[in-house]
Amino acid sequence: MGQQPLLTTERLILRPFQLSDAVKIQKLAGDVHVANGTVNIPHPYNDGMAGQWIGKHLAGWQSRTSAIYAITLKSNASLMGCVGLHNIEYNNFDSSKAQLGYWLGVPYWRQGYGTEAAKRLTEFGFKRLNLDLIYGQHFSRDPSPGKILQKIGMEHVKTKSGATRINMISEDLEYYEIWAMAEANS
Repeated sequence: MGQQPLLTTERLILRPFQLSDAVKIQKLAGDVHVANGTVNIPHPYNDGMAGQWIGKHLAGWQSRTSAIYAITLKSNASLMGCVGLHNIEYNNFDSSKAQLGYWLGVPYWRQGYGTEAAKRLTEFGFKRLNLDLIYGQHFSRDPSPGKILQKIGMEHVKTKSGATRINMISEDLEYYEIWAMAEANS
């Protein structure tokens, strides 16, 4: 599939992760407030976990099953978080789809970075990866991540009960989606 391209926005550069990002990832993603808001970030975030996580991204890109990006500031290249398309599926008889996921380190919350990164990656998913549908979800107990999904044009579809987090806690999820045609019209 070739090399994973850089994506840019007004304030951000979205780039592939590098092993040198591991220490910063462990610090940012290891914050209990970040881990608590995701289905798959463990807490505590132990040594070695970030390196293993980064190692999976190249294989995911090459197999066309994921496109995971580091969110960095254009001004100083500082790593702030992650945005990615996961569970990419290309079906011959059905629509192609992927799940949008993201997290930001706590110091970068409420500054529009998550929305900016999610919007850019959604555009990339539709225009370059030829996806028909991108969906996202967040825990029902915290509406904040849903605001990003709404700002990039996703529609709330349903509440899914009993999703299991990495620590085996069962919680309800709010499920959103956007279709390629809806994104083109926004």
